Amino acid sequence: MAARQNGFNLKTESGGSRVHGERRLFSLFLRLDVILDSKLEVCQAALPHLNDMKKMQDSNSAAALIPNKATLENLRAAVRNCHACDLWKNATQAVFGEGKAGAKIMLIGEVPGNQEDIEGKPFVGPAGKLLDAALATAGIDRTEVYVTNTVKHFKFEPRGKRRIHQKPNAAEIAACRPWLDAEIGVVKPQIIVCLGATAAQALMGRDFRVTQHRGEFLQSELAPIVIATVHPSSILRIPDEQAKREEVKRFIADLKKVRKALK
Repeated sequence: MAARQNGFNLKTESGGSRVHGERRLFSLFLRLDVILDSKLEVCQAALPHLNDMKKMQDSNSAAALIPNKATLENLRAAVRNCHACDLWKNATQAVFGEGKAGAKIMLIGEVPGNQEDIEGKPFVGPAGKLLDAALATAGIDRTEVYVTNTVKHFKFEPRGKRRIHQKPNAAEIAACRPWLDAEIGVVKPQIIVCLGATAAQALMGRDFRVTQHRGEFLQSELAPIVIATVHPSSILRIPDEQAKREEVKRFIADLKKVRKALK
């Protein structure tokens, strides 16, 4: 009898523990349900504000400023209001491309320099003068090509009274990409010439190396021919005069290849 009582008592205690555990689990589920309901209410209340924030971000993007029927004229007017990145805050003005729609050759550089920022035109500084001379030697009329930059605002570091050029970062390049795409879409060039690594990597991917593919005709959806070469400013920075002259010759040879490709 004692054994039975002990057995009976053990069974009863085991069943009671199980019931008690189930009640605690049920209570926990109820508490979680209440917490989830409250979180859901908070999310639903915040949703309109998140949508407003997204609209504000979208309104500040370059893509939101691109006219539906884009022309070089209305793009040039629209870019003046671009705040897609912070470069506009310190730059004098946005520097849009120069040339005409239908130009067979489009030259794309990196970012406006000090002189470009002042005048509001691309490639009018020392690198632009070298480019003009190289184009003339290669038999290309600059007035017949379209010239622009990957990024439209001057990026610089102030040093005393001087403004020292800085390379744009990936976020700034991405923020400005809608303008470049719009220019390509309006001009519809037969050949795009990427001047330097920034332009080449913006169009051909971050792994692209100008040193490996310089002067090659590359396949792209952007134009029938894309070719990459150095930026003329990189030539100006070469300290040795003999090496600089040799690099100018290579640069001209790349441009001659472009001219021959049009025939």
